[in-house]
Amino acid sequence: MLNRVVLIGRLTRDPELRYVPSGHPVATFTVAVDRPFANQQGERGTDFIPIVAWRKLAEQASQYLSKGRLVAVEGRLQIRDYETQDGQKRRAAEVVADAIRFLDKGKGSGAAGAQAMPDDVGPMPTPEDDEDVPF
Repeated sequence: MLNRVVLIGRLTRDPELRYVPSGHPVATFTVAVDRPFANQQGERGTDFIPIVAWRKLAEQASQYLSKGRLVAVEGRLQIRDYETQDGQKRRAAEVVADAIRFLDKGKGSGAAGAQAMPDDVGPMPTPEDDEDVPF
């Protein structure tokens, strides 16, 4: 069996970094990916895909990525069920990132730029015991 996802798109917002009760960092962000075909009016649709990164990959995503950045994300599709505070059952689909490749230069990456940005990060393991934490 194989569960691999490769996406290229732009971040819709800055990554949000949190720490789960076990102390592991987790970053969440959304990537906008254009569809490869146009509708009858000649317009292309866009899919907004939630991404989850764990541990060092999460910290690096939070440090180097920002809204509008072009990235390639490689990982696996995860479908999880959860219950809201008012008892409604919900289902969420997200990509758990194994690697992220930065495809453009970030703000401040010129001669006077702040920190050097790595070309890519990953692969990183995802902890099995923290994967069911709802976001």
